[in-house]
Amino acid sequence: MNGPAGALGLTAAEAAERLREHGPNLPPRARPRRLLGRILDQLRDPMILLLLGAFVVIVALGDVADASIIAAVVVLNTTIGVVQEVRAANALAALDRMAAPWATVLRDGELSRIPAPDVVTGDLIRLEAGDVVPADGELVEAAGLQVDESAMTGESVPVIRGPGEELLAGTVLTRGRGFATVSRTGGDSGLGRIAAQIAAAGVRPTPLQQRLSKLSRQLVVLTLAIAALVLLLGVLRGEPLDDMVILAVSLAVAAIPESLPAVVTIALALGAYRMARRSALVRRLPAVETLGSVTVLASDKTGTLTEGRMVVQELWSPHGTWRVTGQGYAVDGALVAQGPDVVPAELDALARDLVLCNDARLGGPRDGSWEVVGDPMEAALLVAVAKHDPAALDAAARWERVDETPFDSETKRMTTVHRSVDGERPWLVVCKGAPEAVIGLLADRAVAAAAHEAATALAERGFRVLAVADRRAPERPDGTDHGLVLRGLAALADPPRTTAEEVVRACREAGIRTVMITGDHPATARAIADQLTLTREGPELAEGAEIGRGEHAGRVDRIGVYARVRPEHKVDIVDAWQRRGDVVAMTGDGVNDAPALRRADIGIAMGDRGTEVARQAADLVLADDDLRTVVVAVGEGRRIYGNIRRFLRYGLSGGFAEVLVLMAGPFVGIPIPLGPGQILWINMITHGLPGVAFGGEPPDPADMKRPSPSPEQSVLGRGLLRQILVAGTLIGIVALAAGLLAPDSHRQTWVFLTLGLAQLGVALSLRAPRGGLQWRSRGLEVAVLIAAALQVLAVAWSPLRDLLRTDTVPAADALLVLALSAAPGLVLGLWQRFSARWGSASDR
Repeated sequence: MNGPAGALGLTAAEAAERLREHGPNLPPRARPRRLLGRILDQLRDPMILLLLGAFVVIVALGDVADASIIAAVVVLNTTIGVVQEVRAANALAALDRMAAPWATVLRDGELSRIPAPDVVTGDLIRLEAGDVVPADGELVEAAGLQVDESAMTGESVPVIRGPGEELLAGTVLTRGRGFATVSRTGGDSGLGRIAAQIAAAGVRPTPLQQRLSKLSRQLVVLTLAIAALVLLLGVLRGEPLDDMVILAVSLAVAAIPESLPAVVTIALALGAYRMARRSALVRRLPAVETLGSVTVLASDKTGTLTEGRMVVQELWSPHGTWRVTGQGYAVDGALVAQGPDVVPAELDALARDLVLCNDARLGGPRDGSWEVVGDPMEAALLVAVAKHDPAALDAAARWERVDETPFDSETKRMTTVHRSVDGERPWLVVCKGAPEAVIGLLADRAVAAAAHEAATALAERGFRVLAVADRRAPERPDGTDHGLVLRGLAALADPPRTTAEEVVRACREAGIRTVMITGDHPATARAIADQLTLTREGPELAEGAEIGRGEHAGRVDRIGVYARVRPEHKVDIVDAWQRRGDVVAMTGDGVNDAPALRRADIGIAMGDRGTEVARQAADLVLADDDLRTVVVAVGEGRRIYGNIRRFLRYGLSGGFAEVLVLMAGPFVGIPIPLGPGQILWINMITHGLPGVAFGGEPPDPADMKRPSPSPEQSVLGRGLLRQILVAGTLIGIVALAAGLLAPDSHRQTWVFLTLGLAQLGVALSLRAPRGGLQWRSRGLEVAVLIAAALQVLAVAWSPLRDLLRTDTVPAADALLVLALSAAPGLVLGLWQRFSARWGSASDR
């Protein structure tokens, strides 16, 4: 096919002018984020803003050393966050470049292959099996053309398209060939309009962001109130204003875990790195933790829960049934007779006809699977024949095809005429198609009735059914299809992925509800859902029509399957679950999934077979399309959330102890327990390396055996605040005790040394509230030892002593300080073990 008769296509000049006028054939995208914007996003955290305010005040007072420490913390946090975002963006861009499509167009009377972005309105494009439609267009010529529109509609079965009908950008030709005139490109196409919605949509804050933002606001308000009160009381008492300003700033710095943003960012970055090693690309860093909070996994059916390709699962003949074993296009498998009455000759005849009335081809096999060329459904028929008898695939060599009537939407059948090579009973007519189109042509009405009953039963089980019949003729047939002999029925389905049931079971154990969304017929959807046990928690099914009217929202908790779903319905489904208070993850790979991927709390796209629009809309891209990675990611998210809570328990305990010491010191005879530089040093060494180590702590094996934390639950909930107050009080008491026991001239040094070392000792006790030694790593121990060495160095090394205004501590006194510093950790260790027996508060 060189082109429609008389067609020359656009001239090169016309195409160039239209390209300049309308722009390239690319879907709209959100503007790339500039570096400055990424940095400003990192600096908007309330605690970072408070630190910046403290930085300004300290610089104004001329304390460059303390200001440098605060600046270092802010710069570190910002750098880590920006670098991770840029790396994710670059990795996604690489995926997009790999998927860059091409198109064949007729210009100046010649066919040429050009990049798809260069296609313009009015171009005449040639399409063949396997081509991706580059732009919306109208068919002007077609021969046996079938299109897989699942990327746009979610329907797993290819549809027939003929002249005058529309083709949509992003769909794939599975069979036939044709020419189409481009009517819409870029942002005007259906694919482009969906992409524009994605680019314009906002991004919902993650549950962790919401919790930490609320905590940050509360801490900032409380800190400012305390600092203002101290400043006011000091001024009223007649203290020097500069001293009181420094003390107020010191209290502000002490009260908040200024390294929390850095620790959270590092924990998320470590999680993203670990997930990247499992072929999961994190596009937005907070999405790593969001998976740990997911309560509902809304999954697209076609290609996500299922293989995304039709396979034959049963063959029926008038005298018996065969079950087809094996997975997908795998060579392994066989046809297993279901009952003693089957007739082998019937299966041989059915296999022959499935090969003859077929335009697909099998190649290979390679790596244990057949390579297929042509329509996937026809290829599935050949794979079933190969599992019966590979030699049967050579039927075409014995029966030459001399005529054919292609499958079309009116007759719903395909007919081929064959001549025997050996000349014995030389002519054979084979007819294949929808049961209602073939059964009416049968000569035996009793067999027709039985076939109709069997086809109906198979359809009710969710199968796509094809009927196959033939007739012999001594002379070349006249083209009529009447008087046929039924050879059998083929029951096809898009089967569940081998890993899908495992994923559903793991999600159920983790307290996550899995619901399936598909554009398929309700019977097909119900059959897959039953196989995956999705109807256990949600026995009801909702169809697209009632979703569009909003009738499903009142019973959303009882729904496990959504069928006949249109693209706009998917957003309504996500909204209904979110209004119920659930955190929703949405998986998908098609263009039609993109709006829901963006609307969900976390969108998960397939990287291998997923469309570019879906990847752009998603927060997480599965490079290998392995659904099990979702479960791994959920565990990673829960691990990160638990580690962040452990750091909060540790960091806020130290902050509370520091505030307690500063506030109570003057009342017990220690006028200035700590200077601002000493507080900043303690926070830097106690929160720095140990904070990073907390972010990398191994997961608790129990994380995936209990439900996700409620989105409304405070990050300090489930007993965490009580633990912070208890630990902080113990640290504060021993620090004050050290100050009271110290010589008058060394009180500040003793308080400084004890407060830092006691916090580090408590870190090991607070890491695992249940005393779970079996899942501890050595990272935290190493970090604590290094930090403790730095704290000791602050009183042992002359340059640091001068910078921090500390004194040396004699060996005998040092033993007393060490004993006091160890006490809080020992007490908390015993308390944790006692709590473990009675059911302590969980990290989650």
